[in-house]
Amino acid sequence: MNAPSLLRNAVLIATLAAGSTMILGAEDSKPEAAETVAEAEKAAWKAVKEASRPPLPPAEWNEKKPSNEEYAAFRRRMGESAAAAADKAKAFVATYPNSARVAEANDLRLGLLQTAVQLGLSDRAEELQQVAGPVGKPERGDEKKSEPKAEDPFMAAMQAAAEKAMALQGQGMEAVFAEFEKGVRKVMKEYPDRTEAYAALLQIAEGLGGEKAKAIGEEIAQSNAPAEIKAMARAQLKQASLVGQSPDISFTAMDGRKVDLAAMKGKVVLVDFWATWCGPCVAELPKVKAAYDALHDKGFEIVGISFDEDREALESFVKKKSMPWPQYFDGQGWQNKFGKEYGIRGIPAMWLIDRQGKVRDLNARGDLAAKVEKLLAEKP
Repeated sequence: MNAPSLLRNAVLIATLAAGSTMILGAEDSKPEAAETVAEAEKAAWKAVKEASRPPLPPAEWNEKKPSNEEYAAFRRRMGESAAAAADKAKAFVATYPNSARVAEANDLRLGLLQTAVQLGLSDRAEELQQVAGPVGKPERGDEKKSEPKAEDPFMAAMQAAAEKAMALQGQGMEAVFAEFEKGVRKVMKEYPDRTEAYAALLQIAEGLGGEKAKAIGEEIAQSNAPAEIKAMARAQLKQASLVGQSPDISFTAMDGRKVDLAAMKGKVVLVDFWATWCGPCVAELPKVKAAYDALHDKGFEIVGISFDEDREALESFVKKKSMPWPQYFDGQGWQNKFGKEYGIRGIPAMWLIDRQGKVRDLNARGDLAAKVEKLLAEKP
């Protein structure tokens, strides 16, 4: 992902963090209803969760800077998607009023409406105000309910900081990220209670890399950022230190195969963090398959780490696309075990492991086949 995409995604992540947790996804551990309605309710809840997943930025944004009009249209689309998902959550509660998931659905609806309004859908502000009363957090009656605002000054400031930074692209990416960091820190001083801004700092660290990224990660890990953001910072620190190290990844694949990177020394291995619902991931698949078909017999292997939640959908996709390599699946989506452990916040994420079992490249998307061939040429 290029710098403009990182900057824009920083704003998107902070926007969503402000309104809901639908990007990261909450762990789904509520008990099912009675057996007679369990399947219908389960399917309905699955539809709600799928609808709450925000649309991904267009794949072409990884290659070229989107215009302000394109970005505004995408923000609008995100808002409309959140509003539509909120309606599904409302319908779920109406259909299954005795479900054990009612409270979760109400909370999800509230967060989605907040996101929709913050992304510009002012026509949903009145509904948000109504929902924020009875749905909010009724167990704490002493809480003061804030009036929803169609325009969030915090997000407006974040947007302005991103646009100001992107105007410096002609000076190089280091200047762009430096300016964005400056802008984000100014916003954080103006809005010290809006700790979701730390999500933007995480994106800056990812773009900068090196010692600067390490310093930002350590800062966040020791800050008053939300616990989830701090965990992500710690995971990013771990990921940043991976180059030259041997990651501890072992599991039983979806098809029953035992996978252990430590046992694959002598091979060049691509670790592919992906999902069937990820447009850019699917777009990369032809290149990945081409590299596998051409180089597998020479010692190239692939290990898939799926962020899917639907096992049947994943199995069907893998079969349809003739993907012979093993897949890790735990059904947790963004709560994926290895994704959390190694700070994966965006997919596709592709690592290349050399014949010694050490990470050589944390961003193998570009010119994958050539990178693999180069590593294969090295002595085991």
